[in-house]
Amino acid sequence: MVWDQQEIQLRARERGYHLVTDEVLEALEEHIAPLRVGLLHLFIRHTSASLTLNENASSDVRGDFRRHLDRMVPEDAPYWKHTVEGPDDMPAHIKASLMGSGLLLPIGDGELRLGTWQGIYLCEHRNSGGPRRLVATLVGERA
Repeated sequence: MVWDQQEIQLRARERGYHLVTDEVLEALEEHIAPLRVGLLHLFIRHTSASLTLNENASSDVRGDFRRHLDRMVPEDAPYWKHTVEGPDDMPAHIKASLMGSGLLLPIGDGELRLGTWQGIYLCEHRNSGGPRRLVATLVGERA
């Protein structure tokens, strides 16, 4: 049994839903490749961004996510109390809780076992959240 943990820093992105599958795989390729079977847990170390797994082909899906969640959790809600860090902060915390802070992904024969149309999203809920850090924990058996 092999355990490994790495930290990945994703570059800063504007508010939106961004495919980061390639960035994650590039950072972890040498750690995933030797595994015959295993699991990758990704955890985002922030309260105003999140991770999810969804459609990797059409950018319309990512735009629809943004439009829907911006409407569902508006910045200008008159009942927000936590506003010190700006109007996008409290809505970002709620969106991050709705979307989630972690993903558990299967590994098989040295690669992620994602579906054909699945990709890892960084959900950036702040207008400019800065670089985001992920903790990647791998467990598995070597080939």
